[in-house]
Amino acid sequence: MDDFVYQDGQLHCEQVNLDDLVARVGTPVYVYSQRTFQQHYDRMAEAFAPIDPLICFSIKSCGNIQICKMLADRGAGMDVVSGGELYRAQKSSVAMNKVVYAGVGKTDVEIRDALAAKIGYFNIESEAEFENIATIAKQMGTTAQAALRVNPDVADPKTHAKTTTGAKETKFGVDLERAIRFFETYGHNQHLQLTAIHLHIGSPIYSAEPYVRAIKKAMILIEDLRQKGFHVTALDIGGGYAADYEKGRSPSAAGYAKDIVPLLKGFHRDGGKIILEPGRSIAGNAGVLLTRVLYLKFGGKKKFVIVDAGMSNLIRVAMYDSFHFIWPTNVVPAHVPTNRSQHMAMDGLEPCDVVGPICETGDLLAKQRPLPPVARDDLLCIFTAGAYGMVMASNYNAMPRPAEVMISGHHATIVRRRETYEDLVSTELEVQPI
Repeated sequence: MDDFVYQDGQLHCEQVNLDDLVARVGTPVYVYSQRTFQQHYDRMAEAFAPIDPLICFSIKSCGNIQICKMLADRGAGMDVVSGGELYRAQKSSVAMNKVVYAGVGKTDVEIRDALAAKIGYFNIESEAEFENIATIAKQMGTTAQAALRVNPDVADPKTHAKTTTGAKETKFGVDLERAIRFFETYGHNQHLQLTAIHLHIGSPIYSAEPYVRAIKKAMILIEDLRQKGFHVTALDIGGGYAADYEKGRSPSAAGYAKDIVPLLKGFHRDGGKIILEPGRSIAGNAGVLLTRVLYLKFGGKKKFVIVDAGMSNLIRVAMYDSFHFIWPTNVVPAHVPTNRSQHMAMDGLEPCDVVGPICETGDLLAKQRPLPPVARDDLLCIFTAGAYGMVMASNYNAMPRPAEVMISGHHATIVRRRETYEDLVSTELEVQPI
């Protein structure tokens, strides 16, 4: 699952005592396990090895340059959705032909930068976008590869409505019924060569079954296109593979691959390229957010544990009503967790609302969560925070964003320093006339 383990009641990341780490770097702080990142990537690569996929790590899930470099060194490509993410990919030394670029609102400047970088594929979201990218490519005297993002009208009922992307009426991609017409209209463009299909049905997806349905529809589409003279040479089946927010909740990489790989062996055998875009499944359990208890407060029958991390650091709970397992970093033997669950069956636990310092009622990290006794200055660990944690952090309430630390064995490295108050105002101090 990951390398965050209690040893004699004290939480460690790999071989580093996290209380000792916090004494040096402060809170709140994101902590990542290098070994967990590497193992999760390797398991994905091994599980899908029979179809030799290009694994493009989703930068939007966890964009730290040092993490992207580490994965690029293992052979990963990158899935980007903005010019800023493309810039991160470039700074991560990833091969640009291993970069795929999605997103419904690519600006002309972003498109020119991606064309100049010679990325692998643009994932095309609409007719208007195709026409614009093709026009810019012609102006620049260059060519690029394109994958049409198709909505297979498939969704996982467990996926939150705000992260479901494969339904028929969505801002992403084109309807399955429009795909053939799209190829007939644009499939012979010389500057933007439409040679691939892209799927992305949402995140997280808790079983292989929705992928199976989507891929089967895509394979029928690819055959229909072949009969009309269009040769699809690549299929990007997207991301969305789940992480274990609760122990054992999501399938393993091998669990997904068992049902997905057989559907794609024929396409691969015929020379087709397969692309995956995992993010959460690699990054989620590889990171935690450590926070310090500031105050204990009672309101009516409720007990509040007020901590120094809030929705400005981790907004997933406020935005998606998501669950993150939260537990003290130092506990008595009877309270060492053997699993991570919303419903911990131990004596001596007390339901608490864990809340942050942000001036919003919605600044909630856990509601009526059973916790061991905690006191001021104790440390709490918010688990499975490696994906969509720091990348969604903000400066709301003029809060500096936290530091990020990478652990490798006995060694800890700050891979993003903590922001200062000076950082908060640095772009506002120089007033320039227009």
